Amino acid sequence: MSRILVINPGSKSTKIAMYEDHDQLWQQDIEHDAKVIESYPTIYSQLKFRADTVIESVKQHGDRLDDLDCIMSRGGLLPPLSSGAYEVNEEMLDVLEHRPINHHASNLGAAIAYRLAVPLGIKAYIYDPVTVDEMIEIARITGIKEIKRHGQGHNLNMRAAALRYCSENGLDYRSANLIVAHLGGGITLTLHSGGRIIDMVSDDEGPFSSERVGLIPGYKLVKFAYMDGRDYGSMMKLMQRQAGLISLIGEGDTRKVEERIKNGDEEAKLAYEAMALSVSKAIGTLSVVVDGKVDQIILTGGIANSGYFTGMIEERVKFIAPVCIIPGENEMQALADGACRVLSGEETAKQYSEPAERPF
Repeated sequence: MSRILVINPGSKSTKIAMYEDHDQLWQQDIEHDAKVIESYPTIYSQLKFRADTVIESVKQHGDRLDDLDCIMSRGGLLPPLSSGAYEVNEEMLDVLEHRPINHHASNLGAAIAYRLAVPLGIKAYIYDPVTVDEMIEIARITGIKEIKRHGQGHNLNMRAAALRYCSENGLDYRSANLIVAHLGGGITLTLHSGGRIIDMVSDDEGPFSSERVGLIPGYKLVKFAYMDGRDYGSMMKLMQRQAGLISLIGEGDTRKVEERIKNGDEEAKLAYEAMALSVSKAIGTLSVVVDGKVDQIILTGGIANSGYFTGMIEERVKFIAPVCIIPGENEMQALADGACRVLSGEETAKQYSEPAERPF
């Protein structure tokens, strides 16, 4: 039996969990005081503070770091890389601190894991970070030469859902065609074929969500951006945090939206149905990449707990392939399962090396 510590840093919290193989023994969401977090000049300067809180939490649960076989962390915003496990090394840490795609608390995960693992003589890993990019070249091309599409989405949860479905249904992931939609505060979709994520739909080019803009007519967006002297920062805030259902009906909590619909709110009903339609359209878009030969459509993420919402999607896309619901954002379990594959020899962790060029 292997002992695995899983780490998942967020902006104001750090989730940790202890696993014995695939079984979770306990989980704790360590909430950090906002004033303490804000006292640090950079995200990376929080490293010792966050690592110390993890160590203290493990002790409080009566566990010993010395008993660990490995530490697995959520991956940060590294330059594009392939899916699977990566051993944390100095080069990875240097990129995450000084040259990440963007600065985010998840960039601390690998550093915390490495800081704890090295004195113990064990390995630290990351698994399926947001920037997994295995897209086929034809799918990258857009109508502007200087702009190419790239893979960036909820890869950890979506790939875990795909692997789980294949394992439970006797399907070979390496030969299956699967479309997976992550339904949450942001909505992204991936197309899995031949054991790779060969295409995807990001949260700025497909479905709108509770708070994100999704696909929007380009000419109108350009005109809108130049109105009232809007700058890059204000536009990004609008598109990532103030769009979607929040813009349409002033409410981003889908549970409250469904309650409004039950109470006869036709405006909320129309917006919610439109969001489901936008997900269905994205599924259809990905299906043509494999000539419609899709073995399974999988709906996952927090909103997949809603039978009302997933039912609207299933009704529209079931002609493409059967639909399976694997609800929830199962990141901690996905990380633990990835660690088990590495420790058992089912999967070999890759050695990270910074790419010579970055596509974005």
